[in-house]
Amino acid sequence: MKFIQFAASAVLAAAFTLAQAGTAEDRQKEGEAAVAAARAATVKGPSDVRLRDQAVLKLPAGMEYIPQPQAGRLMQAMGNSSDDRLIGLVQSSGDPQWLVVARYEDAGYIKDDDAKDWNVDDLFKSLKEGTEEGNKRRREQGFPELEIVGWVQKPSYDAASHRLVWSMAARTPGENEAQQSINYNTYALGREGYITLNLITSRASIEADKPVAGQLLSALNFNSGKGYADFNSSTDKVAEYGLAALVAGVAVKKLGLFAVIAAFFLKFAKVALLAGAGLLAVIGKFFSRKKSDT
Repeated sequence: MKFIQFAASAVLAAAFTLAQAGTAEDRQKEGEAAVAAARAATVKGPSDVRLRDQAVLKLPAGMEYIPQPQAGRLMQAMGNSSDDRLIGLVQSSGDPQWLVVARYEDAGYIKDDDAKDWNVDDLFKSLKEGTEEGNKRRREQGFPELEIVGWVQKPSYDAASHRLVWSMAARTPGENEAQQSINYNTYALGREGYITLNLITSRASIEADKPVAGQLLSALNFNSGKGYADFNSSTDKVAEYGLAALVAGVAVKKLGLFAVIAAFFLKFAKVALLAGAGLLAVIGKFFSRKKSDT
């Protein structure tokens, strides 16, 4: 099961790469605790899920939502960082091979004027240059370098709904296309900032999983007074950057973040099978629940 391998592999990758403190037994105990806490807090669809004081996500049937702080604890158990921007996680109730990470950025009102004039080739060039610059830091910290491969979804902005979608494929040296992880990024702009629902999946599964991202984005509605159209220029904060920065600027940081968790990287999956059977079982219990548990 791809996502089970991803979760367990990410924990081990973080342990070896980042040299986290604590023994393997300590990490496994924390993994067990994180999984138990996430399971107890899981909300099953259909259900209305509050996203802070900003919006409501109408969680569809067949999906599950893990709120904070349990979501952050689970992400950390998988070797990822967690901060106060994280809202929660969405996964399938069946055999999940994807994960959606929900975050809220209190950036202020994002002006979307530049969407009319942006050039996707320029955005690609900016993102690639920024990633190459970021590789200097990754090398210093012992992380593998990233190479931008190309668009999976060219930036597309719906001015009527104030929704942005884009996706870029990236790889580490030696990876083939089947091994590439994909971050399919969706944004809902509001009055005070924006919510991201970012789908993490594999290159082989992205076409099948794209509808999940679209379904969730359509199911998100800002609360009264929090929508993009509710902006008041005399009182509200305006973001320091425009829409294009959500692709060319924020993207570099995002790609670096998800490189740490190394989604679906087979080299880490092999390590997991050899050294992480216990942790694999722990994470697997949560991410591979059968229909009898749903």
